[in-house]
Amino acid sequence: MFQIDIIEQCKNNDRRAQMALYKQYCQAMFYVAMRYLKNEDDAEDVLQESFIKAFQKIHQFKGEVSFGAWLKKIVIHKSIDFIKAKQLKTVELQESYMQVVEDGDWSVEDGVRVKQVLQAISDLPVKYRFVVQLFLVEGYDHGEISNILKITPTACRTRLLRGKGQLKELLKKKKYVTGS
Repeated sequence: MFQIDIIEQCKNNDRRAQMALYKQYCQAMFYVAMRYLKNEDDAEDVLQESFIKAFQKIHQFKGEVSFGAWLKKIVIHKSIDFIKAKQLKTVELQESYMQVVEDGDWSVEDGVRVKQVLQAISDLPVKYRFVVQLFLVEGYDHGEISNILKITPTACRTRLLRGKGQLKELLKKKKYVTGS
């Protein structure tokens, strides 16, 4: 059965088609939620809420992007909303104390695993973590990130530049990066 047929059946509230779509995407979307939430129970909750929302809003899916990309956006929004709902307290950094780190010439050592880089990203302050993660891991551009996080494109670029600089320093401390 083609995916477009499954989606059309889901639009008609076909439970078997919904289960087929769920089985096809649940593991990948769980990993997306885990990158944000770092807790399996929370990620499972967000995953369930995301699928419920997706099936409720499936009539809005027009096929302009893949279903997976459409669903991934829902999972990311739900993950960020979950974190905000937990009222994650962050301390506002004083911009005047921060130094913009230019993107120098640096590369990751050959033996470094993706898991190590993702761990370093998760160690970034929340203000920078989401922008870096959405840009480097999820592949969103500045406009999309600005919309998702409800920040200006300029703030997005600034946070990405600073977040990448901090990421570089974290990786240097862990001896994963070479170069200046």
